[in-house]
Amino acid sequence: MNTDFPTLDRDAVNREWKPTRGCPIFRDESVFIRVHLWFHRLSSEEAKRKGERARVRRIVLDTETTGLEPGAGHRIIELACLELHGRRATGRHFHRYVNPERAIDAAASQVHGLTLEDLADKPLFGDIADEFLEFVEGAELLIHNAPFDVAFLDEELKRIGRPALASFCTVCDTLELARDLHPGKKNSLDALCERYAVDHSRRTLHGALLDAQLLADVWLAMTRGQETLDIIMQAADAPTVSLAAAPREGPLVVVRASEAERAQHRAMCERIARDSKGRCLWLHLEAVPT
Repeated sequence: MNTDFPTLDRDAVNREWKPTRGCPIFRDESVFIRVHLWFHRLSSEEAKRKGERARVRRIVLDTETTGLEPGAGHRIIELACLELHGRRATGRHFHRYVNPERAIDAAASQVHGLTLEDLADKPLFGDIADEFLEFVEGAELLIHNAPFDVAFLDEELKRIGRPALASFCTVCDTLELARDLHPGKKNSLDALCERYAVDHSRRTLHGALLDAQLLADVWLAMTRGQETLDIIMQAADAPTVSLAAAPREGPLVVVRASEAERAQHRAMCERIARDSKGRCLWLHLEAVPT
C-alpha cells in the first residue's frame, strides 16, 4: 500500500498546522484538504483489504487418529470440516469416519471412544480423499494445533500419491492465535471454551465434528474485536465524497468545555499518565506552545 504523502512537503505541513489539545488546526485550507484526502485514501485502501480478507472462505477442521505419530504408521479415523463464509456458518460440512486398517492405541480410544470394530465397515481414506480435497480447495483451514492434523493429512495424501495439503489450501493455526492473545495461559480447546463462555458440556469425549463446531465458536469469539463482514463491506463499498463539491453551510460552531468538564478531563489524563508511565498524548500536546 502506497502511503507517500501526496504532493505535500513536510516543511509545509509543519509550517501550516499546530496541535491544540489533540486537534490539528490548519491555517491553510488547501493543506487541510490534502491531509484529509490522504487519510481518506489510506482508510479506503485498508477497508478494501479487510473486505477481501472477510470474504475468504474458511473451513474449520478437526481429526481423530489411532495415535500421536503419523511417522509411526498411525492413521486418521475421523475427519470433520465446517464451512464459514466471512464470519457466518453456511451450513455445509464434510464429516467421515475412516477405516484405518490398523489397531488403535488404547490411550487414543480413551480420548475419542472409537474402536477398530466401530470402523470396520467405514471407507478407506483413499475412498474419501477426492471429496475431501474438493471441499477444502481454495479455502483457509482453521485448525487448533494445526501441525498435528496437517502432518496426518499429508501422510494420508502421500500414501495415495496426492500432493500435500498446502497444494490445495492455506492453514491458520488457532492455537498460535490463542497463544498470541493469551500468552502464558492454557489455550486448549476446553480452556478457550471456558474463557469465551462457549458451552462444551457435551464434550465428554473428543469427537472431530463436535470439536470443529466448538472451535468455530471459539474462533468467532477470539476474533470478535475485528470488523464484522457487514461493517467491512459497507466501508469498502462506501462512495467517495469530494470535499471540493461539499456545500458550505455557514460558520463552524465551536462549543467549549466548561471548567468542570476541563477538570474532569485533566483528572482522566493524569490517571492515564500514571497507568502508562507518562505516555498520555493529551498531556504531551498541551505542553506544545500555542
